[in-house]
Amino acid sequence: MLNHTLEQMTELRLGGMKNALMEQMEQPALFTDMPFEERLSMLIDKEVIERRNRRIKYMLRNARLKYKNADISDIDYHTNRGLDKKLIQSLSQNDWIDRYHNLIITGPTGTGKTWLANALANHAVISGYSAHYIRISTLIEELALKRAEGDYLKWLKRMKKFQLLILDDLGLMALSTEQTQELLEVIEARNTTGSIIVTSQLPIEEWYAYFKNPTLADAIMDRLIHNAYKINLKGESMRKIKNVMNLSDKLE
Repeated sequence: MLNHTLEQMTELRLGGMKNALMEQMEQPALFTDMPFEERLSMLIDKEVIERRNRRIKYMLRNARLKYKNADISDIDYHTNRGLDKKLIQSLSQNDWIDRYHNLIITGPTGTGKTWLANALANHAVISGYSAHYIRISTLIEELALKRAEGDYLKWLKRMKKFQLLILDDLGLMALSTEQTQELLEVIEARNTTGSIIVTSQLPIEEWYAYFKNPTLADAIMDRLIHNAYKINLKGESMRKIKNVMNLSDKLE
């Protein structure tokens, strides 16, 4: 009878419940005095937890984060970095994603823009939100490829579905008018359906000149900036600081 039940659980893909039932059967003394309803509740809880963990694992894989282990608990709030701890704590509540607000992270090379974006995205995924990381240069390449293959609308629909989209390194590559238009289409598609994190070495006040075409610049900046939180990272390169610290440790 038990084997039949376990086989049915396997067939129904109730792996968490099956493992919990086997645990109860292997340690009967721990559950003998427990009411049936409580034991059943434990089985269901295990199934719910396992399904949630599987979903998070899938979403993390789908997010394609550059820094997969980036964690907001590891953020360095060094005084000269320009980080507001209260703002990070507020962002960690994920309310801004629910409201389709954006986040713009600017700062010189090496100050941790991409890492911070990945840490916030990682936290959001673990909290149940879908996310996707992509560099601007890769986005433009993928977009051109999908157009050539006739899959552009399908691809755009996929980009629209993510609750959080991380666009990394805006301003690192020059964009033609056509490429700027295509970037606008991606941003426009998400305007009222999801949030965007943009990282850039360029200060926001230089974006208008970067996009060159005034009409497209107005459209992109209006959709990205009007409801965006802003973080401007300062200080020395975090890579340089870590290298110095590592060298100091070795000398000791």
